[in-house]
Amino acid sequence: MSLNPRLVKESFSVVEPMADKATAYFYGRLFAENPHLRGMFPPAMDVQRDRLFGALTRIVWSLDSPDSLAAFLGQLGRDHRKYGVIAEHYTAVGNALLATIRRFAADVWNHEIEAAWVSAYTAAANLMIESAESDAGVSPAWWLAEVIDHELRHRDIAVLTLRPTQRLPFTPGQYVNVQTPRWPRVWRTFSIANAPRPDNTLTLHVRSVPGGWVSTTLIRHTRVGDTLMLGPPMGTMALREHSVRDMLCVAGGTGLAPLKAIIESVIASGRRPNIHLLYGARTAEELYDLPDLIRMEASFPWLRVLPVVSDQPAYDGMRGNLPEVTQRFHSWAEHDVYVCGPPLMVNETVRRLQIDGVPLARIHRDVAHGER
Repeated sequence: MSLNPRLVKESFSVVEPMADKATAYFYGRLFAENPHLRGMFPPAMDVQRDRLFGALTRIVWSLDSPDSLAAFLGQLGRDHRKYGVIAEHYTAVGNALLATIRRFAADVWNHEIEAAWVSAYTAAANLMIESAESDAGVSPAWWLAEVIDHELRHRDIAVLTLRPTQRLPFTPGQYVNVQTPRWPRVWRTFSIANAPRPDNTLTLHVRSVPGGWVSTTLIRHTRVGDTLMLGPPMGTMALREHSVRDMLCVAGGTGLAPLKAIIESVIASGRRPNIHLLYGARTAEELYDLPDLIRMEASFPWLRVLPVVSDQPAYDGMRGNLPEVTQRFHSWAEHDVYVCGPPLMVNETVRRLQIDGVPLARIHRDVAHGER
């Protein structure tokens, strides 16, 4: 069977408005038919449901872009190894997924649409299985990492430095899934805040959010000497190494982490583009990494760090929301742009930059990771 992206997208658009009900039905069906799989998942399924639908949405809308889809599915297949996923599990997931789409797209469902979904899922699953199998020979399913430094920079923000027991190769701009001993099977994503180092250490910027199991544990209950588990690096927001353009980086809160890693890699590369970093937070005390950024700026004259505060009227510096602040400068149309932070900030920044003439192909985006 050949892929038919149009039929998959059209039927999925019927399901999208019922995402919450559809994902609940999917997991209910999956666990009813395969009770032994329940133990592979966290006790609370709310974040898991959001991740499932987010990944499915990305896959469906990327069916017309085979290269980027293959890269995403490859990462996903490698990442699923940390859960203990094997090839046989994909059949169970596929059956539950097909039953879910059939139920929630019943008004448009027919044999042709079913064939399109079977074909698309089979192709996606095969890519993920092949990626996992090829990765199994060269990389572990997860890494153990010792906490070697823990700095509380703000009551809700900590900077952790980790030393994996094995080399963990990554690209600046990527993120890792983190699991703490306190919450087995509960994984949360955090961006790596540094370029690769000779000593193999990683730095994570963590913000605690209300009800955040992993983020609160990392900030309140994690100490130097503790051991964490890390999944394989993921994410596609990477530096365009051969570009000769100047750069604009827009970082909201702990969305600074991957952008700092990218800037570090530029400095290490010997390239000398002009880099503007707009670094935003609600209050001045939440600009938790400003001293280190100022040190980077002093040692690399082509970097300009511009702190921005949104909710502190007495702040003696640039004030405003990051999307609006980007429009106070000359055109960024000839720049490579990197944006990371809360989803609403990222989306609005991208929208305004496009209006101001920045081609979408030059805007590299990511949402800040962690529990939100």
